[in-house]
Amino acid sequence: MLWLPWAAMIAIAPLQYGYAAAVPGLLGPGGRSVTGVLAPLAAWIVCQAVVAFPTAYLVRDGRLGARAALGAGAALSGTALFTLALADGTATIVAGYALLGGAGAGLVYGVCTEVVARWFPERPGTHVAFATGAFAYGAAPLAVVAGAGPAHLDVAFAVSGVVAVAVIGFAARFVRLPPPRWWPSHVDPRDHALDSLVLRRTPPALREFSTGQALRTGALSSLVAILVLAGAVSIFDVVVVATLEAPGSWIALTLLIALNGAGRACAMLASERFGRRRVLSAVLALLAAGQPLFAAGTSPGSTGLIFVGAVLAGLGGGAFYPLIASLVREFFGHERTAEIHGVVYSTKAVAGVLGVGLAYVALTSGSQATVFVGMAMAAVLSLVVSHRLRRPGCPATLPAGM
Repeated sequence: MLWLPWAAMIAIAPLQYGYAAAVPGLLGPGGRSVTGVLAPLAAWIVCQAVVAFPTAYLVRDGRLGARAALGAGAALSGTALFTLALADGTATIVAGYALLGGAGAGLVYGVCTEVVARWFPERPGTHVAFATGAFAYGAAPLAVVAGAGPAHLDVAFAVSGVVAVAVIGFAARFVRLPPPRWWPSHVDPRDHALDSLVLRRTPPALREFSTGQALRTGALSSLVAILVLAGAVSIFDVVVVATLEAPGSWIALTLLIALNGAGRACAMLASERFGRRRVLSAVLALLAAGQPLFAAGTSPGSTGLIFVGAVLAGLGGGAFYPLIASLVREFFGHERTAEIHGVVYSTKAVAGVLGVGLAYVALTSGSQATVFVGMAMAAVLSLVVSHRLRRPGCPATLPAGM
C-alpha cells in the first residue's frame, strides 16, 4: 500500500515535469509556437489540481472506489502520453493531453495520497511525501532523453504511455483502503500519542476545525499564499531551466527535477526533528537562494552557477507541498484534512498559470535573468509569510491576571 502508489506516481511523472523538460524539443525546428507548447501545460496543471481535491474527498467518503478511480486514471494518463507521442495539432494536444491527462493524473494523485495517508496514520505526512516525491523524480529519465536526444521524444512519450497504463492498471488491481479507524499493530497508539518529541515538534491541532471555520482563519490564507507563490516559482524554474542554452543545462534540469522529488521525503524527515514551520521556512529560503544563481548563470562563462542553483531550487522546489499538507493536519485536525487540504492544494491551479505565464514572458522577451530575479522576490515573499504562520485557536496574549 506504499510501493504501489509510489509506482503509480512515477508513471504519471512524465505528464508534468516530463512535458516541462521536453519544452525545448517541442519548440525545435518544425515545432509548435511558445503559446502552443506552454498553454497545454498550464491547462494540464489546472485540471490536475482541481480533480485531485474531489477525488481524495470522494475516496475518503466512500463514494468513489480507489480501484475504479485508478483504472480510469490509467486509461486517461496513457491516452495523454500517446497523444503527445502521435498528435501535432494544438487543439488535439489540449484535449488529449491537458484535459484528459490532467484529469487522469488528478485521479491517480488523489487516490494515492489518500490511500497512503490512511494506511500509515502514525506518520501520514512522511509516507505521503515519499510517494509524491516520485511524481517529480519519476520524470528524470524523460528529462535525460529531452536533453541528450530530443529527436526521440515521440518514442519516449509512447513508452511512457505503455508504462503508465501497465503500472497504474496493476496498482488498480491491488490498492485498497484500510478498515475504518485503522492503526498499525506494531505501533502502540498510547506511546505514540504521548511521545514527547512528537508533541513538541509536531503538536496536534488544538481542536477539530470544519472547512468553513478553517477558511475564516488567517493560517489557511497564509498556507494558500505560500503554495501559490512557491508553486509558481517551482514550475517556472523547470520550464525555463529546460530552455537555457548553457552547456550541460539539461544535466542541471535533470538534477533539479530529481531533487524536487527527493527533497520532499528529506524535508519531512527533518521536520519530525526540527518542526514543520521551521523546515518550511528553510526550504523556501533554499528556493529563493536558487533564483539569483539561475539569473547569474545565464551569463556566458557562468554555467556552474546553474548547477548550484539547481541543487538549491531542487531541494526547495517540491518540499513545501508535503510540509503544507502536514501543517493543515496540525493546524485544523484530522477529521477534515482531505477537504481542507484539498482547498489549499487546488490553488496549485493558480500557481501553474502564474508560473507558466511568467515562463512565457521569459522565453518570448529573452529576459530570463530579469524574470529569475522577480521569482526570487516571490520566493522571499513566501518565506516572509511562512514566518507569520501561527496555529489557529491560540490566544494572541495571555489573559490579564495570569
